[in-house]
Amino acid sequence: MKFKHLLALAVILIFSFCLFAPSLPAFQKKDQEKKAPESNIIIIPDKVKTVLNEGLKTREVRLDIPFSIVWHLYLPARENMHSIFFFKVKNADLGFMPMSTAPQATKEEKGQEKTKAQEVEAAPATLQASGHVFLQFNRLEDNTPKELVKEVYIPLNLQVDSSSYDPNKEELYSTAYPLPPGNYILSMAITSLDLEKIGTQYFEFNLPNGLSYTEELGTTPVFFVKSIKRMPEAETKAEVHKDFFTYSVLQIEPNIEKAFHVGDNLDIFFFILGSVPDQEGKYSLDVNYEVDKGEEKVIRYATAHYDAPLVSQPLPMKKTVLIKKGEEERKEQRDIEPGQYTLNIIINDKISNRSVTKSVNFEVK
Repeated sequence: MKFKHLLALAVILIFSFCLFAPSLPAFQKKDQEKKAPESNIIIIPDKVKTVLNEGLKTREVRLDIPFSIVWHLYLPARENMHSIFFFKVKNADLGFMPMSTAPQATKEEKGQEKTKAQEVEAAPATLQASGHVFLQFNRLEDNTPKELVKEVYIPLNLQVDSSSYDPNKEELYSTAYPLPPGNYILSMAITSLDLEKIGTQYFEFNLPNGLSYTEELGTTPVFFVKSIKRMPEAETKAEVHKDFFTYSVLQIEPNIEKAFHVGDNLDIFFFILGSVPDQEGKYSLDVNYEVDKGEEKVIRYATAHYDAPLVSQPLPMKKTVLIKKGEEERKEQRDIEPGQYTLNIIINDKISNRSVTKSVNFEVK
């Protein structure tokens, strides 16, 4: 996959990436219309907030709608960090229901026989799950929740074709919100439309300050990408997405299992923190990639050079093998075998002379 043309546009938009517009539940909009200041807007209804706060100190969850937060990553968004949360929910627990009754054959008059032309074949039904998602962010100090930073409401509307629906399958979803650097605890609730069912989870996380990297470089979490697409425009409010997340104008499906098949590419994505531009605003970053299997060096790629700190790089999983036949020698490219591997990433900023090394494990099946 070639992402450079997408990244060029994304880089331009990253530093103008502003906070999402607040969104209110439909059942609260009328009550809040008279309150002009945003600080007075109540995003999370009292019924849900009470449940969230009751479990906040002890992290005791409520399982009316069971779900789990399985992964968190972040990417820069102006002075904030775009914080992305991945969670899993079983289809049956979301209460998928048919959107409408399948069409039935009609009769022109009572007693008249139907003709083939009047028979309407029922199409596969579309199933829909509707509800609410609430996010509450509190500062975290000494493992203790402190002041409230932000409340977020996200309407939940999911659709699936009945032919592919598996009630026992646990699906992956994402949601995101930009926040300033700091230590946080997320209180998250998924509820039914009538708020009678409330499921909760709590998740602690840290968002680094890019300005704190004065001696060495850092990176956002290094992750692998399954696919990346450009959207017509950036999202302006928080949403729930199945299998992917959005960043600026990019729609990204990550490989959170870090599992690949023989012949795949390692498509990596990360942002280099602490890098500095020259007087013309250009960066000069050299990155060396190496793949190890235990103590064995399997692949050493040619040095890659970047003029921007946002990196998306496909790396073919091909090793060079020396073939000897008699007195003749030749080199051949072959796929690496199934097994457990480590990708080492050695980053050097040629302008600031700062450096950092990152490693990420992966599996080839």
